[in-house]
Amino acid sequence: MGNEFQVRERFAAGAQYIGGQLRRGTSGRDQEVVNPATGETVLRYELASTDDVDAAVAAAREAFPGWSGLSPAERSDALHRFASVLADQAEDFAHAESLQCGKPLKLSTEFDVPGTVDNAAFFAGAARHLEGRSAGEYSGDHTSYVRREPIGVVGSIAPWNYPLQMAAWKILPAVAAGNTIVLKPAEITPLTSLMFAQAATEAGIPEGVINIVSGAGRDAGEHLVGHPDVVMTSFTGSTAVGKRVAEIATSTVKRLHLELGGKAPFLVFDDADLDAAVNGAVAASLINTGQDCTAATRAYVQRPLYDAFVEGVAGLMESVRLGDPFDPSTDLGPLISHQQRDRVAGFVERARAYATVVTGGEAPGGELAEGAYYRPTLIAGAAQDSEVVCSEIFGPVLVVLPFDTDDEGIALANDTPYGLAASAWSRDLYRANRATREIAAGCVWINDHIPIISEMPHGGYKASGFGKDMSSYSFEEYTQVKHVMYDNTAVARKDWHRTVFGDR
Repeated sequence: MGNEFQVRERFAAGAQYIGGQLRRGTSGRDQEVVNPATGETVLRYELASTDDVDAAVAAAREAFPGWSGLSPAERSDALHRFASVLADQAEDFAHAESLQCGKPLKLSTEFDVPGTVDNAAFFAGAARHLEGRSAGEYSGDHTSYVRREPIGVVGSIAPWNYPLQMAAWKILPAVAAGNTIVLKPAEITPLTSLMFAQAATEAGIPEGVINIVSGAGRDAGEHLVGHPDVVMTSFTGSTAVGKRVAEIATSTVKRLHLELGGKAPFLVFDDADLDAAVNGAVAASLINTGQDCTAATRAYVQRPLYDAFVEGVAGLMESVRLGDPFDPSTDLGPLISHQQRDRVAGFVERARAYATVVTGGEAPGGELAEGAYYRPTLIAGAAQDSEVVCSEIFGPVLVVLPFDTDDEGIALANDTPYGLAASAWSRDLYRANRATREIAAGCVWINDHIPIISEMPHGGYKASGFGKDMSSYSFEEYTQVKHVMYDNTAVARKDWHRTVFGDR
C-alpha cells in the first residue's frame, strides 16, 4: 500500500499535464487505475473533458514557434538531457509501469524502461540529421533543394499494453523534428506517460511542448483527433478503433499514422534448430502476457518437427511461473484487467469445440485468484479459418498448425488481414531469404522473434496500418517536405512564358 500511496501523492494535483503543470480533469467523471495483479485501486482521478483537450492543444500551439525555431543542436541537447533524466528515474518508471500494467518487474526493468531511455538517446542524435536531398540543377536553369520542416501540433493516442514505450514512440520523433504534441494515453494506464512529460520539463524542454490528456477515447480521444489545430494524428491500437480514428482524421484532412493489430506467424521449417524454435515460441507468445501486437500467435511447423515442437512448447509453458509482478522470480504477470482475461478465456473456451487445448486454458486459483491471471495456453488442431487462428486474442495463447511444403507454409503465414510482424526459423540461408522476401509484414525476424531496436523502423502492412515508429524513417511521419527552387538565369522573359503569352 505504501507504493500506491506514493502514486496518489504524486498525482494529487490531477492526471492531466498541460503547459508544464499537473491539473485536474474537468469532465466530472472519475477513472480508476487498478493494479491488475490484486484488483486494488492505485489511483482515482478526474478524466479529461473536451475543454481540457482544447487547453492542451492551445498550450502546444503556443509552444510551437519557440520549439520549432530552435536549432537542431539545441533540440538535440534538450533531448540528451531528457534521456539522462529518464535514466536517473529508471527505477521509479519501472515500478509505476508494473503497478499499472501488472508487468513482471524484470520486464519493466530490463525491457520497457531501458528501451525508452535508448529511444530518447537515439532521437537526441537524430534531431541533428533531418536531411533532405542535396541541392542540384535538375531543370538546368534552376537550383533545387529540399527542406524538412516541422508540421505543427501533433495529437497522438497510445495504448495500454506498453504505456511508457508507446508514449516515447509517439513523443520523441515528433519533438525531435520540432513539433509539439498532445498525447492521450489509455485512461487505465496514464501514470508513466505523465511521468514522462514531467521528466521532459525537468530536463528543460519548454512547457507546452509535451502535454498529456488522460481521458476517454470517445470524448477526449475523438476531440483530439478532430481538433482543427491538430495537423497530424498518430494512433496505436486495434484495427477497429484505427478505422474510426481514420474516419475522423481524414474528414479534417490530417496527416495520419496508424500502428494497428497483428496476428504474427511463427514459421518453423523442418531444418530449424528445434530447441531454439521452442524457446523462441514460448518467449515470443508470452511476452507481456501475450498483450503485444507483434507477439507470436500462429505457429506453423513443418510436419517432421510438428509433434516434437508441440511437446516442447507445452512442457516449457508449464514451467512458466505466474505470480506477484514485484517478485523477482515471477515470469508472467496478469492480463491488464479481468475483462481482458475473460475475453481471452472466451476464445479458448470456444476453441474447445473444434481444437485441442494442449496445456493451460484456465485462470489459476489460490493466491492469484484475485488478479487477472491466465495460464500460458497452447492450442493444436484448429483449422486455418477458425476464430483462434484468424482473430487477435491478445493474451498468452499460441495456436500451432502443421504444414508440408515451403510454398504452403509461406501461404499460410500470409493468410491474414494483418501484416505487422513475423518470424521464420531455418538454418538454410535461401529458405530464410525467401521468407523475408515473401512474407507480407513490416518486420520479419530470422531465428528470433520480438527484439526491436531504436535504429530500425517499426510499422505494418495491410490491416496493421501504415507509417513507421522509431528510426530516422519516423521523420517521414513528422515533417513536411518542401521543395525550394531558385532561378539561376537572371532573365526576365523566360522561354516557357510563351506558353502563356507571345511567341518564341
